[in-house]
Amino acid sequence: MPICWTLEKMPERYPLPELLAPAGSPAALRAAIAAGADAVYFGGGSFNARMRAKNFTDEDVADAIALCHAYGVKVYMTFNTLVTDRELPLFLEAAHKAYTAGVDALIVADLGAAELLHRLLPALPLHASTQCSIHNSDGAREMARRGFCRVVPARELSRENIADMVQKSGTEVEIFIHGALCVSHSGQCLFSSLVGGRSGNRGECAQPCRLPDAKGRYPLSLKDLCLARKIPFLIEAGVHSLKIEGRLKSPSYVYQVVSIYRRLLDERRAATDAEVAALAAAFSRSGFTDGYFSGRINHRMMGVRTEADKQTVCELDEALLQPSPIPLDISFEMCAKTPIRLTVSDAKRTVTLTGDAPLEALNAPMDGEAVKKNLCRLGGTPYTVGTVAITVGPGLMVPVSRLNALRREALRRLTAPDRPQVELVNLAAPRLDKGQSAALSARFTAAAQITPLAQEQFPLRYLPLHAFDGAVANGVEIPPVILEDEREAALAALREAQRRGAKHALIGNVGHLILATEAGLIPHGDFRLNLTNSASLSSVLSQGFADALLSAELTLPQIRDIGGRRDAIVYGRVPLMLLEKCAGREVGDCATCKAGQAALVDRRGERFPIRCLPTQYGERHRNILYNSRPTVMSDRRRELLGAGISKGHFIFSVESAAEVDRVIRAYQKGLSLGDKVRRI
Repeated sequence: MPICWTLEKMPERYPLPELLAPAGSPAALRAAIAAGADAVYFGGGSFNARMRAKNFTDEDVADAIALCHAYGVKVYMTFNTLVTDRELPLFLEAAHKAYTAGVDALIVADLGAAELLHRLLPALPLHASTQCSIHNSDGAREMARRGFCRVVPARELSRENIADMVQKSGTEVEIFIHGALCVSHSGQCLFSSLVGGRSGNRGECAQPCRLPDAKGRYPLSLKDLCLARKIPFLIEAGVHSLKIEGRLKSPSYVYQVVSIYRRLLDERRAATDAEVAALAAAFSRSGFTDGYFSGRINHRMMGVRTEADKQTVCELDEALLQPSPIPLDISFEMCAKTPIRLTVSDAKRTVTLTGDAPLEALNAPMDGEAVKKNLCRLGGTPYTVGTVAITVGPGLMVPVSRLNALRREALRRLTAPDRPQVELVNLAAPRLDKGQSAALSARFTAAAQITPLAQEQFPLRYLPLHAFDGAVANGVEIPPVILEDEREAALAALREAQRRGAKHALIGNVGHLILATEAGLIPHGDFRLNLTNSASLSSVLSQGFADALLSAELTLPQIRDIGGRRDAIVYGRVPLMLLEKCAGREVGDCATCKAGQAALVDRRGERFPIRCLPTQYGERHRNILYNSRPTVMSDRRRELLGAGISKGHFIFSVESAAEVDRVIRAYQKGLSLGDKVRRI
């Protein structure tokens, strides 16, 4: 394992990682450049996970990329939302515009959209968003196999798991080092979407985790992440890119945070107390946490934005947030009967252009000062005049309009993308006319829920890995998170489940397919794969999944658009959050949590059950927070058939055996299950 360097300066034999800064607006982008970022990330007008940021219009994007490239700063655009079939053409069109403008990479979450991007723009690098829920090296290798050159893994990884992923993944690894933390695993939060109608997976999160519960507590609000004291470890571990969260933050925040991390990286050291205090003054929620990184996952991670926190904010002078102009050296030659020649150079690039031969001047020949005046017009650009060398032969002239055009083209080429141009073509998503052969299926949390009626009703019956009982179930639900240090124990448990009668595996992460295969189980895709279009469904089916559940966020018309036979959740409390930090302890105590009696009660009195999700490591567990209201479509069979859902999937979480039978009979007879339900 890498050494944990402290405050002393570490050896310089380790290459510095990239410092990646947020740019939620053009002003924040300039602040990131001024502070010393190596790369920035921002979103366009759509398809990015921070739709509340100011973001960049189509007209802004090209200018922003050119500005960054002038300073040697890379640009990654966020295309990290889930996409429906009707949106795919617009998604590809927006990506093509970004490619043409010279973007260095796209950050993508939708697996189907990524496959189409590879076909349309094979030279464009893709980064797998943290929304892809990659949390082990199997997942990282799967993303690399799918053509991603970089992964942004889950923020819940420990230092050991980060180091393992870097060593074993075979691809670039980018981690978050500072900023807001989602309490749920990214890509696995449906709270805002299913309860509030604003999808976090589509960039519209309403942040219900930051709201108080019925008792005025904040059981889901985490402090911001800060790994400023861990910089030497991250350098030695070989992490490729260090990412700062904050596309909703001010330019002043961006400058302050980026400049501190720039200094720490350049000096290869950990932050001092004063530097951490300065980071807190820029923004914090009752201080910072490194709980996931250090493995200290406890109550001390919780925090809210207090009035005292707000009073520490110091907005910097706007002039400080502007990058310094770049000196531009200019050389120009104009000789008789020879094409004019312009060369411009900054610190990194040189561009030389030639034009038409000059004309003989009839009245007023052009002198060097006149040429210099026109070529040194650099207003509105990031450049300032450096050295100037002008050679002008006697009795010659060239139209001023040609000089200006030559200057503008030379400046454009200094930052122009060096890549082949690609025409935008219509890439149709695959049509699933025959589709998948989905069977009626259900998952249960305990064997006691699987009644004789349930065994008769459901050909596929899943139990969690830790609770598998081959006497009543024939499928095992693979844990949604299997960290690197949990892999071997999970594989052993899967093999044991197979020996005891399991034939099928319900898989919610692309990195777990190999585990099911190694255990000899038939893989079925879970709703956690976030399949929202025909391209993403086709993508997972082509990798060996027998069938797959569509995203729980889709409406019936969106499901119908996918084509073929579709499978979706038609009953049950859909899991809203997958939590590494125990929320049961925050709303009660350990005994309540372990007994399965914990629940979050919001300000409206809605009760959201919280259940333990054991791991293979004794007391260590995760939480699942379920919806307060079940999805119920028992009396909407016609609507389901109209959307192509002939069977469907049932989730039994907190139901007793008697309630399970009641649900089944209601579906058999097409009856309602009450008013307090959620509809697709």
